[in-house]
Amino acid sequence: MQMQFMQIGKSIRMERLFNRNTGKSIIVPMDHGVSVGPLDGLEHMTKAVTDVAEGGANAVLGHKALVRCGHRKSGRDLGLILHLSAGTELSPYPNRKTLTASVEDAVCLGADGVSVHVNLGDTYEAEMLADFGRVSRESERWGMPLLAMVYGRGPKIPDSLAPEIVAHCARVGAELGADAVKVPYTGDIDSFSFVVESCCIPVLIAGGPKTGTTREFLQTVHDAIKAGAKGLSVGRNIFQHPEPRRLMSALNGIVHENMSVEQACALIGA
Repeated sequence: MQMQFMQIGKSIRMERLFNRNTGKSIIVPMDHGVSVGPLDGLEHMTKAVTDVAEGGANAVLGHKALVRCGHRKSGRDLGLILHLSAGTELSPYPNRKTLTASVEDAVCLGADGVSVHVNLGDTYEAEMLADFGRVSRESERWGMPLLAMVYGRGPKIPDSLAPEIVAHCARVGAELGADAVKVPYTGDIDSFSFVVESCCIPVLIAGGPKTGTTREFLQTVHDAIKAGAKGLSVGRNIFQHPEPRRLMSALNGIVHENMSVEQACALIGA
């Protein structure tokens, strides 16, 4: 009976993170303050959260400060994912991520989900995988959805966007107990379809560095959805946009309403 209740709890929380009608999600990560420091667009976290919330994001993701500094007491509600992994660009090992929070912390802070970051191929891959396994067990025990961010980064990986590498990353997320996995987009529909088809949990695309134009970004999202992605987990390309609320409307059109790129661009004037 206890296991049944935990499964119900996870299902309810997943519906706060993913649109229950489309099964897709637009998640906006705001965890950059730890890895690279304060970025343009994240100077005022409450404003950043308000912009994406009112634009129609399904969830935001970040460290404990996002809860403390970004919590609003009015406006449109949205899901909250507490990021448990941390590492900084100031470290001699910037790809090494370590746990700085727990699933129990996420419960206490009112989060709807948790996330972990693993860099496959890194010198400290084994430690990150061990942390992933620990969080996966805790997430099952608490009925907490788990998003795994898995990337190929290391001396044996010359191309982190190679379809076989991205597919391996997605598969690791599924195999080790995540409920959804975030990976880079491989660059074309056919190769990303292979990634999605070989993974039995929802696959979300990462944003990476800010892209050249809004149209390019919307085209990437459109193509990923066509390939079978269940949405996106993108930060800088959203919160650093000159008009994040209008951009969110365009993204909602593509992800949840099957809009074309031309229709989405018309919404934002791109």
